[in-house]
Amino acid sequence: MTKIKTAVIGAAGYTGGELLRILVHHPSCELVCVHSNSQKGRKVAEVHPDLIGDCDLVFTDQVPSEGIDAVFLGLPHGETKGFLEALAFSPETVIIDLSTDFRNESDGFVYGLPEVNAEKIKSAKRIANPGCFATGIQLALAPAIAKGWVKDAVQISGITGSTGAGKKLGETSHFSYRTGNMSVYKLFTHQHLNEIKQTFRQINPDFNSELLFVPYRGNFSRGIWITAHFPFAGTEEEAVKAYQEYYQNAAFTHVSTQDIDLKQAVNTNKCILFVQKEAGQLVIYSAIDNLLKGASGQAVQNFNLAFGLDEKLGLNLKSIAF
Repeated sequence: MTKIKTAVIGAAGYTGGELLRILVHHPSCELVCVHSNSQKGRKVAEVHPDLIGDCDLVFTDQVPSEGIDAVFLGLPHGETKGFLEALAFSPETVIIDLSTDFRNESDGFVYGLPEVNAEKIKSAKRIANPGCFATGIQLALAPAIAKGWVKDAVQISGITGSTGAGKKLGETSHFSYRTGNMSVYKLFTHQHLNEIKQTFRQINPDFNSELLFVPYRGNFSRGIWITAHFPFAGTEEEAVKAYQEYYQNAAFTHVSTQDIDLKQAVNTNKCILFVQKEAGQLVIYSAIDNLLKGASGQAVQNFNLAFGLDEKLGLNLKSIAF
């Protein structure tokens, strides 16, 4: 089988490292370029020491524009557009961008949420990978939006691990701040709300409800936990059935019939949901790994779809469980 010649641009950070961990063992992928301006000349396994014995490649700051079938872009937000303007990739090269730059589906990009846009992704050459909070929230609410159940403001809280802030140290991401601590940031104004509302209006053009989102910094390294609720007149059984039907063909999104916890999803590409009705509210819990289903794992899921591969190829990962 001819392998897909693949480049990872901006591969020194957390999401780039996760991409490499998946792609070095992906049976249909041949990594031919691992890019980093800051780490050029260093062995990949020196920067990502867990890859010792798995990857002998060396970081480069040079990017070939020819002979590449797929490109994953892990550049800082705001830099992708200029990068693509400077490099003339073939129109047939599949480009998967993990930044915010094209999530509004500009410049021919398709929004890469497989549970909603799988058919578009299958024929796309430009794919904008969703944000991590956006993934957890959209999967928590998409079936309810599709049913037209959301008439009022949706109350959403979400807590994310420190890896969501990236590899570069910051005041609120280092250990002494995070451990034994919690804090709120970007109250009701988080940047992922734009792409969430865009998707919900595509699912249901009549959607016009407020999303009152409270993001929390968590005192753990990986994972996102979402709790969303809104007034609901139906029964819990009706809601669970609707969610199960909506995701019946989803490769990685699962509706549990018993209480869930975050560790079920961490280190996997799964989104695990639990739905219940309480005090007249439909309450949905959503658990994902922010670096996998929230970033690199979903990017590889989109890669698989774009190349006509089994959607789960290379992504049968084990949860940490406990």
